[in-house]
Amino acid sequence: MEVIATNANFADIIKAAEPVIVDFWATWCGPCRMLSPTLDEIATEYDGKATVVKCNVDDCDEISSEYGIRNIPTLLFFKGGVVVDKLVGAVPKGSITAKLDSLLK
Repeated sequence: MEVIATNANFADIIKAAEPVIVDFWATWCGPCRMLSPTLDEIATEYDGKATVVKCNVDDCDEISSEYGIRNIPTLLFFKGGVVVDKLVGAVPKGSITAKLDSLLK
């Protein structure tokens, strides 16, 4: 499942029982656009097991500041509302799914 984050709903989204991947991105970011189809695939493949969240840094500056996002794309992996892992840059799908699979064990 893919969800759009806002400053208002972010805290509730990351508290989900299943793992949550938050993609910090922006419309003007080329690497972010490259990574987007991969995250769409992961959202479909892990539907019911994990949640993929899109967080536009221009729209959610409070969240970006709170988590110290300095480079995009940045993927934060949450479990039980806590950041447990992180990837920065347009990383390959296998890197993302490996981290996600480790959280599902």
